[in-house]
Amino acid sequence: MLIVAAILAIFVYGMIAAMLGTILPYLSTAFNLTPQENSYIALAQGLGLTLASISVGPLIDNKGKKTGLLLGLSMIAVALFGLPNSTGYVMIMVLILLLGLGGGILVTGANALVSDISDKRRASVLNFLNLFFGLGGFATPFIAGNFFEGNAIQLCYFIAILVVVTITVHALTRMPPPSGERGFKFAEVGDVLGRPVLYLLAGFLFLYVACETGVWNWLPRHLMAQGIPESRSMNILSLGFALGLLIGRMVVAPILIKVAPATVTLYSAVLMMITTFAMLQTNDPGVAWIAVFCAGVAMAPVFPTTLAMVGNAFPKMTATAMGVVITCGWIGLVVSSPIIGAVAGADPTRLKTALLLLPIFSVTMIVVNLALRPMLKTPVPAVGTSATPGKPPRR
Repeated sequence: MLIVAAILAIFVYGMIAAMLGTILPYLSTAFNLTPQENSYIALAQGLGLTLASISVGPLIDNKGKKTGLLLGLSMIAVALFGLPNSTGYVMIMVLILLLGLGGGILVTGANALVSDISDKRRASVLNFLNLFFGLGGFATPFIAGNFFEGNAIQLCYFIAILVVVTITVHALTRMPPPSGERGFKFAEVGDVLGRPVLYLLAGFLFLYVACETGVWNWLPRHLMAQGIPESRSMNILSLGFALGLLIGRMVVAPILIKVAPATVTLYSAVLMMITTFAMLQTNDPGVAWIAVFCAGVAMAPVFPTTLAMVGNAFPKMTATAMGVVITCGWIGLVVSSPIIGAVAGADPTRLKTALLLLPIFSVTMIVVNLALRPMLKTPVPAVGTSATPGKPPRR
């Protein structure tokens, strides 16, 4: 039941992660929103994700995953029921911010919950779980286009009802209560924040999320600038990149039972460097699809496997450490598109140059991973004790 509850939570998060792009055309038409106002709406969601991820860790560590998950799902339900009844731009901003806050709490709580289910197979289980993020991301535009004919109001209500069902399942599911040993203790925050491995893991996820969102947000426009039709460009993104993410996580889950997470993410970073560079070098749709699909497969293990490394490195105050790392990932989401847009300027053909940020960040991921490896092999010091030989433990 814990797995079922976590799957539902991640599936719901995948649906709302893909939702903004689906409903923005409706909101823009209904309220005469400018592109700049649209960008502020997207920023509000990103800020909500960031604020929730950095603040929810102590709550989950102290009050338990169930409390955090129910809180996040409730925020999402309120936002989804409220959006069809919005009266103006300000109300939309507030509800999208609430949607981001709920999503940030949900993704941190669900990954922390699954991280506790199996210590020995943490990376494999987390990759399996995050398959359902991809399925949720597929489901939203598919349902909107094929069942609701683009009707954003019906879509909001449909997902809101699904969220209510998920709340019911979570409320009825028995989840382990927080233990004193794993809980958040303010006096021990320094033991978590003082370990360099936390910042290397955070930097690694920052770089990765910047690359992934760079593909989601900018690849179709780049392909169109190379002369590939819009519909074909969108299919390359969905049936190439998204499909690659799904298949990659299916393939890597059993591999991670035998291969160390640090090794898998190192190979992923190397392949990301190669495939993201390759996808920028062609204007042939078939070749582009192959390169983009391979990029999706390469990226597939990185997010969940990095979270597994966080769980391994921080067996105590896990959600707090995970919240810090996920927050840095969301910062990568906020940062990458403005950088790419600034380099490209008003000329779409310059996106080819701007998107070189992706292979550059991939190279940087390789460097960070190599720095991480010896730290991940070092035995974890007990929280609240001194790691310096010859010194008595701190009380």
